[in-house]
Amino acid sequence: MHIYRSALLRFDAQGAPLYDEDGLLAIAPDAEGRQRVQAAGAWQALHGQFAGQPVTQLPGRILAPGFVDMHIHFPQTDIIGSPAEGLLPWLEQYTFPEESRFHADTHGAQVAEFFIDELLRNGVTTALAFATSHPQSVDALMREAQRRSLRLICGKVLQDRHSPDGVRDATEQSLLDSESLIARWHGVDRLGYAITPRFAPTSTPEQLRGAGELAARHPDVWIQSHVAENLDEVRWVRELFPRSRSYLAVYDDFGLMRERAVYAHCIHLDEADRALMREREAAAAVSPTSNLFLGSGFFDFAQADAAGFRYGLASDVGGGTSFSPFQTMMAAYYVGREGQNKEGVSLPPSTLWWRHTAGAAKALGLGGVIGNLQPGCEGDFVVLNPQATPLLARRTAQARNLEELLFAMIVLGDDRLIENTVISQAK
Repeated sequence: MHIYRSALLRFDAQGAPLYDEDGLLAIAPDAEGRQRVQAAGAWQALHGQFAGQPVTQLPGRILAPGFVDMHIHFPQTDIIGSPAEGLLPWLEQYTFPEESRFHADTHGAQVAEFFIDELLRNGVTTALAFATSHPQSVDALMREAQRRSLRLICGKVLQDRHSPDGVRDATEQSLLDSESLIARWHGVDRLGYAITPRFAPTSTPEQLRGAGELAARHPDVWIQSHVAENLDEVRWVRELFPRSRSYLAVYDDFGLMRERAVYAHCIHLDEADRALMREREAAAAVSPTSNLFLGSGFFDFAQADAAGFRYGLASDVGGGTSFSPFQTMMAAYYVGREGQNKEGVSLPPSTLWWRHTAGAAKALGLGGVIGNLQPGCEGDFVVLNPQATPLLARRTAQARNLEELLFAMIVLGDDRLIENTVISQAK
């Protein structure tokens, strides 16, 4: 058992923050050897239960849930910060050439190691990731995540048209490969598989239909793709799938809308689309640094909340500009405040934090498992040092309440704020 004494942040079932300036966190293995939270709360109320146990004292630090990144492209690590006129030119000029390199096992393994280093350095303990169209790219990332005990969900990209040589796959073989990868990796240790059409324009109806049939055979796997990110893309989908009511409806028409289906961006949705997201219990992965960088548009937080569908935050590296959850939360705040194209809202700092931890876990169908520090959750957490930089120390020392403290860390934080990332390893 590991017992920590420090300030402690966690969330209740409704997403409200719970904060103890003098807190206790107890982590112990369950019957299967997985480290889980046994107790969390005020030191004064709990420490008597653990009399005589050694305690790790962390004065001046904050223990918080590990971050959950709902959408990230592992093979785009090396093209982060590449300039382009917009989404579709960016794919053509940078993404597809880079992803074609992942046919080589050695390249995938090298990038996977660096990629997971970056996740952990930035406090991300769970990620839903795209690989490439090459099955070996999934193997490379899964092997590295398994070695590091990271909770990771990943999938081979499906793209059998409108893609160049080197990344375009063959319809039937792509589905066979996906089925094999599910058998090899889904549910192994802390790993999960996601059926992964890149986006509707790069899959034929036959491939999308096969993906839907695969999802029906494996109801506990995830589904991930992109939707309604860019207006040019929306127009293209309308031309390619004229019988579907909307871009989002394309996925529904092929059986790809359900719980554990996660669609990145969801910017250009209408009221019917939002209702469909809620009815199917699908989730949006909001990717604000990417949307701002590529000029795609602004996610409408007010309409999403009014419709009541699930969503959480995501980096979308490499269109996204940082692995850091603090930059993602800050960009989400900017996007929320934008009021010329939609209703502007000022998102509370604790809500931003929840959307990147317990709220994102709930959107993934993993609520109560990850993303929080409540009893029974897996013991993934970060040790935050609010004095990590001179400016951060000066600002956090003047915080009058929790919201001010959280916002100071969001605005001024980076990887230096993450003093340590602790992963729930098996005994």
